[in-house]
Amino acid sequence: MTVSSIANRPHPSQDETSRAYFEHSSGIRINTDAVIVEALRAEYPELHLSVVPRSSCNLFAYSAAGHASIAPIDKEKDRLTWRTFVPPASRLGDGRGALGDIVKFGKYLLDWQGKEYVVCFAEGRDGGEGYPQIRNQYILSASVEATSRLLFEAGVWTNELHNEIWVYDDGFWEKDASLWQSVQKSHWEDVILDKEMKKAIIKDVENFFDSKETYEKLRVPWKRGIIYYGPPGNGKTISIKAMMNQLYRRNPAVPTLYVKTLSSFGGPEYSINEIFTLARRTAPCYLVFEDLDSIVTDNVRSYFLNAVDGISKNDGILMIGSTNHLDRLDPGIAKRPSRFDRKYFFPNPNFEERTKYMKYWQKKLEDNSDVDFPDKLCPAIAKITPHFSFAYLQEAMVASLLAIARDGDGYSERVCLECMEPHAKPASGRSCESDSKRPFSGLYDWVWEVRRLEEEDPDLDNYVLWREVKKQVRLLKEEIGEEKAVRR
Repeated sequence: MTVSSIANRPHPSQDETSRAYFEHSSGIRINTDAVIVEALRAEYPELHLSVVPRSSCNLFAYSAAGHASIAPIDKEKDRLTWRTFVPPASRLGDGRGALGDIVKFGKYLLDWQGKEYVVCFAEGRDGGEGYPQIRNQYILSASVEATSRLLFEAGVWTNELHNEIWVYDDGFWEKDASLWQSVQKSHWEDVILDKEMKKAIIKDVENFFDSKETYEKLRVPWKRGIIYYGPPGNGKTISIKAMMNQLYRRNPAVPTLYVKTLSSFGGPEYSINEIFTLARRTAPCYLVFEDLDSIVTDNVRSYFLNAVDGISKNDGILMIGSTNHLDRLDPGIAKRPSRFDRKYFFPNPNFEERTKYMKYWQKKLEDNSDVDFPDKLCPAIAKITPHFSFAYLQEAMVASLLAIARDGDGYSERVCLECMEPHAKPASGRSCESDSKRPFSGLYDWVWEVRRLEEEDPDLDNYVLWREVKKQVRLLKEEIGEEKAVRR
């Protein structure tokens, strides 16, 4: 008798396993797993039963990837599913979405390499609020050996990355394909940094993964930690993503493990244990803690430090932490060697770097016939944006281009930069007399610098991009001034 004939034989009005599951789920539950096992053994006494958590061996994802075929065999009344609408990943050309089922309980017939298996999937929570959902697969087959071969191959596949990145969030590791796609668009040539610092960052990471034998010869642990710090918006995140991309292009590739938060049903200590357990198993790997100061707080600091350099080996793990506030990090993390050995400061860009960034935008817009962007605008814009981060420079450019596109004909009204009213220069004297002017720290020095540049090159004000950038930079400088005032 085959597995499929056993699975499809006539049943009473409700099969034993579904009856047990629904009765158990609507009552006071003690152990869902034990109930399902007992019911399946009673229903299929001829078949061998194995139980495996979906998280460690996902038979459904393995089948969906084309390695096996799987189809439901139970009746609709014997299943528990949630009908759900899945919206499109994006409204930009991705259709209107689709309907799908979230299975809570169901039975399937799986065919793998010419052998058949009954797979029962059941979800349960044996505890109060905050306990994790238990999602188990119950595999029935004619032999232990057949099940073991299937689970081994599906388990290996489940624990490998397939154009994905491991992301830890809310107490679980999940594979994120969308983040991997985003990383593929991140390249070092798009990162504007001090030339020597960029070279040092790349060399530091590459040398680590190339130097396993050197570390072993010197009898020092093959692990390192690096911190990127500095004001927000100056390239820390894009540098991490560019390095992730570069490491994925190595042979063999070095995978990334990305930590979003330590929050979980088991508390932050549980999360730290889960994070470093996978990192040790995946090594060599690139372990990323972005916004490290908000992840490792005082209440978990000692547990985190023990995971970093306690008795467990962390060979092959390169940790990277980023922070906008180095002063908020505990000295045991920021200043103790063997934990985070190197620190790279990402300051606001200097004049040369701001000029390079404008050249980067100039290249991006070289095919746009609607925007005239001559070489001389690059240093000119750099001169009127001191203390701007790359994020503020980007906002100035994006806002300017959107304003130009909105006006349609490329027209940009000349306004007074002190009061933002439609008169190009102050009404009289050296300063605008309008009651509507909104001064900010450094306003007048900045306005005079703009005037000086235009006196040296009167042609500047004939470029619509220059006129619009001036306005946007003036507004952003006011925002920066207000932020500084609040901080003080």
